[in-house]
Amino acid sequence: MSLESLEVNVFMIVREIQKKDNEQIAKVIRDVFIADGYPKTGTAFADTQLDFMYQAYQNPKSIYFVVEENGKIIGGAGVNQLDNSTENICELQKMYFLQEARGRGIGMEIIQKCLAKATEFGYDKCYLETLPVMLNAQKLYKKVGFEYLTEALGGTGHTSCPVWMIKELKIEIE
Repeated sequence: MSLESLEVNVFMIVREIQKKDNEQIAKVIRDVFIADGYPKTGTAFADTQLDFMYQAYQNPKSIYFVVEENGKIIGGAGVNQLDNSTENICELQKMYFLQEARGRGIGMEIIQKCLAKATEFGYDKCYLETLPVMLNAQKLYKKVGFEYLTEALGGTGHTSCPVWMIKELKIEIE
């Protein structure tokens, strides 16, 4: 069989997390931290909710999406009310992708889904925290309208994530 005639059947979907995804998405996030050498303390790696992501996003005005390719979870991201904040601000949370998922436009697709849901939920702003070494992620965040902040908001406990960004969410009136 020649290479030209080889068909690759790739089936990728972005969908809301299901309870059965808990183990896979936790492994994806931990694998990203290990493979990329990110700090394990003061980051999402140490979050107690990591093994119970489905349950963590059952609150009103929260959602988590997973990216599934050929039956395997390869990444995800979600929004939830910003912890320890009385303002109407959500947080873009746990946006991580395995190496095989990167550079394919999946990050842009999922962040747009998250921001659309945040707007639908009625949040005024979307906040995020990230690591200084996550430069490609920061480029994506800036591309969709996030701006840098000089201090953290809320109280996420992610002390190893000293890059803070925010985006105003505007409801489009037709």
